[in-house]
Amino acid sequence: MQVHAVSNASMAGKKMYWKNIKIKTSDLTPKAFPKDVFIVNTIPNNLSKDEAGSGWKLLFDGKTSNGWRGAFKKRFPDHGWKIDSGMITVLKSHGEQGKNGGDIVTLNEYSAFDLTFQFKLTPGANSGVKYFVTLNEKSDSSAIGLEYQVLDDKLHPDAKLGRNGNRTLSSLYDMIPANKSERYFNQPGKWNWGRIIVYPNNHVEHWLNGIKVLEYERGSKEFKDLVAISKYKIWENFGEEKEGHILLQDHGDEVSYRSIKIKELK
Repeated sequence: MQVHAVSNASMAGKKMYWKNIKIKTSDLTPKAFPKDVFIVNTIPNNLSKDEAGSGWKLLFDGKTSNGWRGAFKKRFPDHGWKIDSGMITVLKSHGEQGKNGGDIVTLNEYSAFDLTFQFKLTPGANSGVKYFVTLNEKSDSSAIGLEYQVLDDKLHPDAKLGRNGNRTLSSLYDMIPANKSERYFNQPGKWNWGRIIVYPNNHVEHWLNGIKVLEYERGSKEFKDLVAISKYKIWENFGEEKEGHILLQDHGDEVSYRSIKIKELK
């Protein structure tokens, strides 16, 4: 247990405490993880035995578009997306939102769930992972839904728009800014982990590389107040649907995804 060197004189005299320190060295027998323990699996597009046993499912198998279709189409887009080397990639189209292949959505709809995914940005890129997407709204660009922002905060201008950083990486887009520091994020060209948890009681959390960066209560007064001052105010009962599709956004920039997994929560 380390107490690091104190380089600031104002910190002199401060105390550090530990408690509940335990160790077991005998009668050690392997035990399975409890089903509610989150397991990190670093093998791309893979379900471990423990994950499968606790209800996790792959939304992307690393090889095909099975389980996905165009947001406003009956089939997977025939251009604008590429599946190769275990990645599903939206291709660059001069930054025009939805003008190439368009958004893609899961065939199934989900209510309460734990969703994890890896994403890799190219410099200056913009995309997003949306949830509770019903496809009922008539939008002339991207389909409407709650959005986990996927963005290069340093180079894309959207990071400076909105209010108080609520359009930056891992934020609830245009509503709640992610509470994060730069060290939480691997720069474009490297993989990052995103996670969205929607509990059965409508409590929602966004995570980035193992750190919880925001939380909110879907349908609460605070939530409705945020909708009222956002770009979503024109949509009745925005974000309060009982269930919806998961969406990967085509915002005209190249972004790759893999290891997209979901566990439905009861």
